[in-house]
Amino acid sequence: MTTKSGGDWAEAMVAEYLRVRGYRVDVSKYRCRFGEIDLIARDQGTLCFVEVKMRSNLRYGLPREFVTHSKQEKLRTTAEYYLSTHDPDAICRFDVAEVYTDKDHTPERTRIEYIENAF
Repeated sequence: MTTKSGGDWAEAMVAEYLRVRGYRVDVSKYRCRFGEIDLIARDQGTLCFVEVKMRSNLRYGLPREFVTHSKQEKLRTTAEYYLSTHDPDAICRFDVAEVYTDKDHTPERTRIEYIENAF
């Protein structure tokens, strides 16, 4: 599995995880000139901008540690643009979904840690 297809798989897993928990997934892979947001979902009245990070081992640290300050700023700018063109008055938050799996991405060996209001 390539890095891109692995990322797509992780995003699909998180999208299903959110749906099961009552979220409505509005957009997957939102792209604009400022950047990309993996998932945009609604948790009741709150618009959630979700960054998905997948790891098969923790050799280099926790997935959330890769959402650096500069990555957060890029996500904020991208989200501001999305809000300006879609829903300017929305209450929103930034979440991080950590996907832990084995090297073969076995669903039975996959665990998702979801961090609301991560930054």
